[in-house]
Amino acid sequence: MQLSVVIVNYNVSRFLEQCLISVFKATKNVETEVWVVDNNSVDDSVEMVKSRFAEVKIIENRTNLGFAKANNQAIKQAKGKYVLLLNPDTVVETDTFEKTIRFMDEHPDAGGLGVKMLDGSGKFLPESKRGLPTPATAFYKIFGLSRLFPHSKKFSRYHLGFLNENEVHEVDVLAGAFMLIRKSVLNKIGVLDESFFMYGEDVDISYRITLAGFKNYYFPETRIIHYKGESTKKSSVNYVLVFYKAMIIFARKHFTGKNARLLIFFINIAVYFRAFLALISRFITKVGLPLIDTILMLAGAWLIMNLWQENIIAKHGGSYPELFTWVYIPVYVLIWVFSILFSGGYDKPVRIRKSIQGILLGTVFILIAYSLLSENLRFSRGQILADTLWALVSLPLLRYILSGLNCSAFQLEEKKAKRILIIGDEQESGRVKYILEKTYLNTGFIGQVFYTDEINKPHDFVGTIRQVKDIVTIYNIDEIIFCSKNLSQQTIIDKMSEWKTLKVEYKIAPEDSFSIIGSHSIHTQGELYTVGVNLVYKASNRRNKRLLDIILSLIFLVSYPLTFLIVKSQGNFLANILRVLTGKKSWVGYRPDNLSHSALKPGILTPTDGMKNIPIDEKVIQQLNLFYIRDYSILKDLNIIFYAFRKLGNT
Repeated sequence: MQLSVVIVNYNVSRFLEQCLISVFKATKNVETEVWVVDNNSVDDSVEMVKSRFAEVKIIENRTNLGFAKANNQAIKQAKGKYVLLLNPDTVVETDTFEKTIRFMDEHPDAGGLGVKMLDGSGKFLPESKRGLPTPATAFYKIFGLSRLFPHSKKFSRYHLGFLNENEVHEVDVLAGAFMLIRKSVLNKIGVLDESFFMYGEDVDISYRITLAGFKNYYFPETRIIHYKGESTKKSSVNYVLVFYKAMIIFARKHFTGKNARLLIFFINIAVYFRAFLALISRFITKVGLPLIDTILMLAGAWLIMNLWQENIIAKHGGSYPELFTWVYIPVYVLIWVFSILFSGGYDKPVRIRKSIQGILLGTVFILIAYSLLSENLRFSRGQILADTLWALVSLPLLRYILSGLNCSAFQLEEKKAKRILIIGDEQESGRVKYILEKTYLNTGFIGQVFYTDEINKPHDFVGTIRQVKDIVTIYNIDEIIFCSKNLSQQTIIDKMSEWKTLKVEYKIAPEDSFSIIGSHSIHTQGELYTVGVNLVYKASNRRNKRLLDIILSLIFLVSYPLTFLIVKSQGNFLANILRVLTGKKSWVGYRPDNLSHSALKPGILTPTDGMKNIPIDEKVIQQLNLFYIRDYSILKDLNIIFYAFRKLGNT
């Protein structure tokens, strides 16, 4: 066996699918075994691998063991002369394995090898080659000197910016996304250090390879696409803490005395600084727009109140009471803000129509509540309508201004319809066109380009692959989709590199798949066009689920004198109402099945409670959980509650 490919997966099913397609294309002339270690994904990763890639050896973990431990599970069973640790959000070229193994065979001093990595837009990823994180290297990186002098031998040690990206070099550190390691070297130095849960294990094993007398090589004669950042959010506080904790573990393990203390000191500075920036960024992203809306609506409402009072009410010898100024108006504004929130007006990208919808719904709620008040507590219906008008004008204007200032946290939903180019043959491009139509994507133009330079292209195709640059200009194309059934991974990567100056996004449509995957930024998840999936984790679904929990809890609380007669365990039913109201539980959640589902709150009821006369075993439980995750709707929750109403007192 020449090669063992090990892929650790966590909730990136569609990227894993594309990765495996490219891997098996690259194994044509290389005797290879492929391992997938799944770290308790709650998407359909395991089912997808079993149904589409029967030859893959899969390990299903019941908990998330982390990157190092999961890799080691497969490494210890691997039979290949070489072991490749590969990220699931990568695409390899057709000849990647042949070229890298040939290089390793020709260089017996090579313990490990990394390749040239490109992001989803065809741009070079500098982490393809890295230096050892010494105290000096860490200092230059943390304080921005490496960015100021990206090609300096002294300051750019972190990404070795002074080394030509198109030449073979000896390097200190291999990138964890693609690490080809000689199995005999692993037998000598040991497997990945499981002290590292995620991040840092690539630095550690690279260093141990050099300590054992072998060399690490950067090999740019083959390339991979790495959709970096798909499984993690680099701006999160959690990422900062985990990443730098890994660096501290490395420093304590491999450095001693002053060097260790100095490196840990710089790392701690970086931790606090990056964590502070991450918190600020998160605050601006999550709270910034609602806070600005609140201030804007309050200022406008008070201004309208004062103008109304001075020009109309004062003439009749009246004035607004303090209660109206300091209680009613703030309450109105809070109702509008929460209405916008639950209408999806604060989801990214920002949709102005959702904000308008939220304002109008909030106004309806305010007017209904206003009509229920006693006469002496009704101060001004005209003020409510004037404030509504102010919100309807000022909030959309605010969003246009923030978007015009290129504030990334407040980007508006793309207003223009996307203009897309599909590169493939008639059958594949037609299939991709069908997927785009089924995703209800706002497309203004879908053009088809033949994947070769043949003159006799299909009559409804706008051109051939040789003419793409001109087609992009003439048709104002926003996005190019490659059909991987027609184009080799090498051709796709070649074209992405060749066209990297074009201001377009790229995606790849794997063959026989209902997903189209791509990412134009190494820091964003990118878009995924897929048919028939409505994950419960979507922001809108989580929000709607929480709103349903609150509404049902209030209904159950008000109707408790009647409903407690129907529900078993009446005392616990009341306790459950309070648990759901306070956010500790949800009315519907997962059925416990030895899996660690942490993405949703524990449920009073589960999908199995909505089923009758069906034998419930672990396989059924897992399938029902999966269906609940992949195709969520409020109606599903209501249906389960309706059929299992008597069980609302479950513990």
